[in-house]
Amino acid sequence: MAVGIVQSVRPGTLAAFECSLHVDMNRFDRLVLALKDALGPSSGLTSDDVDVEFLTKLMKDYKSDEREWAKFAMGDASRGYTRNLVDEGNGKSNLLVLVWSPGKGSPIHDHGKAHCLMKILRGDLTETRYAFPEAGEEEKPMKVISEKVYKENQVAYMADELGVHRVWNRGSDFAVSLHLYTPPNVAKGGCHIFNEETGKKSHIKNCGYYSAYGKKL
Repeated sequence: MAVGIVQSVRPGTLAAFECSLHVDMNRFDRLVLALKDALGPSSGLTSDDVDVEFLTKLMKDYKSDEREWAKFAMGDASRGYTRNLVDEGNGKSNLLVLVWSPGKGSPIHDHGKAHCLMKILRGDLTETRYAFPEAGEEEKPMKVISEKVYKENQVAYMADELGVHRVWNRGSDFAVSLHLYTPPNVAKGGCHIFNEETGKKSHIKNCGYYSAYGKKL
């Protein structure tokens, strides 16, 4: 059944965007389109015509329903997490579903001068942020800035200006999160990972995808 026109909705919300749709799609599909529409032909979150708060609101407005995004959520217990491509937006951004294995997580990493919005779709994820090691600084343990547990449907923003971070799934089941990256620098040029004890960084060239558009690569 096609989605009908809904009256009396607030502008600037996911519900308002849904009013313009006349196709049979679920709310996750509509979120993907709403994010793409918000980014338009711009170069990403740093563009003057893009409102980060508006993108955050779109992601917050979506209430996670596993039936809607399950086809993108391909996990692999042998890995810390998997990167599953959902959409490439305007060609200068990408939207990923990350599946986090129980008791595992990411190394400490930067974002390749990109910006990231993260929404928890399932479970809890712990984010630890560290001060960015300065060039030429002597080797020493990295300084923790903050640590926070994000629960289902919460949204976080991260960029290199805020430091570097690691994300952990400390639970006993898989956790799932949705990430909007712009520009998609990590997918194209990799990122840096950091040794927590020394602050030494290494460049990882290949930060590719485990699956794309619901198909394993």
